[in-house]
Amino acid sequence: MNISQIRYVLEVAGSPSMREAATRLFVSQPALSASIRELEEELGILIFERNNKGIKLTDEGREFIIYAKKAVSQYEILEDRYLSKDVDKERFAVSTQHYNFAIKAFTDVIKAYDPEKYVFGIHETRTRDVLEDVRSLKSEVGIISFSGSSKEVLNKLFREYSLEFTPLMRRETYAYVWEDHEFADRTEISIEELSDYPCISFDQSDEGNFYLTEEAMSDYDFDKMIKSDDRATTMELLQRLHGYSIGSGMLSGEEAILKGLVSIKLEEEDPLTIGYIVRKGSVMSVYGNAYVEELLKYKEI
Repeated sequence: MNISQIRYVLEVAGSPSMREAATRLFVSQPALSASIRELEEELGILIFERNNKGIKLTDEGREFIIYAKKAVSQYEILEDRYLSKDVDKERFAVSTQHYNFAIKAFTDVIKAYDPEKYVFGIHETRTRDVLEDVRSLKSEVGIISFSGSSKEVLNKLFREYSLEFTPLMRRETYAYVWEDHEFADRTEISIEELSDYPCISFDQSDEGNFYLTEEAMSDYDFDKMIKSDDRATTMELLQRLHGYSIGSGMLSGEEAILKGLVSIKLEEEDPLTIGYIVRKGSVMSVYGNAYVEELLKYKEI
């Protein structure tokens, strides 16, 4: 078993067909199939079930994927740290859900230290990825939130992943609409009143991660729902379809992408607890410590 074979499996698992996976990997389809069969024979398991309709993961394959993702992630961290042409540069990374204060704190650290050479990263991503990134040390710090419906699940994962969570703030539930929406001048509204419009929700892209949503009201049965995994796309959907999204009500006029949005307090209550995570026992870099100090400036609880 080698890292190329593991990467092949992950690519095939995420592609609609073996042919497309081969194209993305720049290998021939027969070579890709042969490499995966060799891996299956070595491991003594069947990763993919093959039939005339294509391929799909077996139960053993789904379990293998979980470990494969972790192995590739760790390998890429080692590869980046020791084989990259940037080995002489300062490094620091953060993973975050969609919160602008996390980005501001990140830029404030860069401005304060302004190292001569650096490779910094800020990954605005899904809940599961924030957890995995901090767990694997791809990122030193993660920004995460949970509502009442996801609190127990997140606390369980914090324990399993050896992560420490520090709460910063608790926010009530708001609806975001575009400034020309018919309800834009309201100070409070119910989801029922918004039911004629689509709710634009951040797509976690994993049905198994339902309770890892970063949004409040995650267990509400919305009549109309559109899932988006890009903030710019979400903004356009809100504007063009007069839709709404649900969040913490924190809007900053400094970010151009947010200009035009209006927040309205929801009558339904499902407060979000927002904070940061670090790995237990990890030694923080000077940038990690500085970033945490910036985050603590927002601490309210």
